[in-house]
Amino acid sequence: MYDEKSKYIGRLLFLLDSLLTLVALILAYWFSHYFLHPEKRELIHYLAIYMILSAPLGYLLLRFGAYTGLRIVSIAAFAWKVAKALGISIGILMIILFLLDASFVTRGFLVTFAILTFSLLVGVRGALHWWYFLRFAQKGENYHRVIIIGTGDRAVKLSRALKEKLEWGIYIVGYLDVDSDRTGQELEGSPVLGTIDKVSEILTSQVIDEIILAVPRSMISDVEGIVDACEEEGVKFSWMADMFDLRVARMRLFECGDIPILTFEPVAQSEVKLMIKRIVDLFLVMLALPLLLPIMLIIVIAIRLDSPGPAFFVQHRVGLRKRLFPLLKFRSMYMDAEERIKEIEHLNEADGPIFKIKDDPRVTRVGKFIRKTSLDELPQLLNVFRGHMSLVGPRPMSQRDVNLFDKGIQRKRFSVRPGITCLWQVSGRSDLPFDQWLALDLKYIDNWSLSLDFKILLKTIPAVLRGSGAT
Repeated sequence: MYDEKSKYIGRLLFLLDSLLTLVALILAYWFSHYFLHPEKRELIHYLAIYMILSAPLGYLLLRFGAYTGLRIVSIAAFAWKVAKALGISIGILMIILFLLDASFVTRGFLVTFAILTFSLLVGVRGALHWWYFLRFAQKGENYHRVIIIGTGDRAVKLSRALKEKLEWGIYIVGYLDVDSDRTGQELEGSPVLGTIDKVSEILTSQVIDEIILAVPRSMISDVEGIVDACEEEGVKFSWMADMFDLRVARMRLFECGDIPILTFEPVAQSEVKLMIKRIVDLFLVMLALPLLLPIMLIIVIAIRLDSPGPAFFVQHRVGLRKRLFPLLKFRSMYMDAEERIKEIEHLNEADGPIFKIKDDPRVTRVGKFIRKTSLDELPQLLNVFRGHMSLVGPRPMSQRDVNLFDKGIQRKRFSVRPGITCLWQVSGRSDLPFDQWLALDLKYIDNWSLSLDFKILLKTIPAVLRGSGAT
């Protein structure tokens, strides 16, 4: 609703900053040419610098949140974002100029350009901030006038959120409720105008931009009359999507034919970022496999010489959305290990629905070494290549372990693709109790980002080399 205006203004500010950057380049050229030293090239050649610089500068400003809103981003915060983005962009530009041997671009020009760009972006943003919030917004002109249906906790929560979070000016005209005894009372600084059956009368007599439904499901039967009244008066109608008291990470509305469907998702993950994650997985696997194949061949030979049986161990594990997939590992146990588990299950040293023994009698001599060094996990790169797993994600668990889960929240781990390494790998591995292991998995799921994946991959290398927690 009103966020549409913020997004629209954000796009305009982005275009304005792009134009100001071009103006800064022209002014820097003029200043450098006439006051520092004559430039060796015509202005047209310097426009290529703008093309090279504008892409990283615009991306970084977006990435740093410079266009989230005039009120949300203060001038001081915006100045810092511009300084960071401009510094990184100038650095990228200098590297490109060096590689292209573009010696005609002088340091004096770059310094002048950076100073002018920073001054124009911050100065114009400051002027806009002052004009709107000190001159225009405080007068109350074009405020979004809202009526809230309901007077309970939801209505109070909504009222406070509208006043605190929305930057384009919200005026809550009042509230409507089913209880006539509430009429005339005041809630969050606005009056209770009457009961719901007065909605048509109020919409006719007052300027109202939007009505928002903030009541529990028990009142949904009254919605049709409110919607009809809004349609007749040309007023926008909305409702709070948390009317079902669900704690979800993301809600999406889409249409299937002419049927609107509201979807509640437990995990907020961007499809674009997931696609990038998949591309990175494939790239790193294809880069690593040619280097690792000789090592894998040596391990295959060692396993076959150490004990009878195949070099690879295949076990079905529970993956994304609880789909089973064949997990590949180098065999580190004797062939009868699965049959012997019932004999030694009473020796389990792990908490929760997992089975771990430090000195497991089923492990072979080669198996102890490849487990300690995590070399037994190398075949899982093929699982990553096939899409069963990712490089980073919660460890895939066996059906036996999953069947022993005693809490529903433990199954949230199936909402993401399992991985070879995760927070547990860089935080103690098998030394961690099950509850802490699970907490780290849920923390990863709730806070997932591409940068977090990158940090985990970097931390995994020393964790594997130390061999701590590996069994």
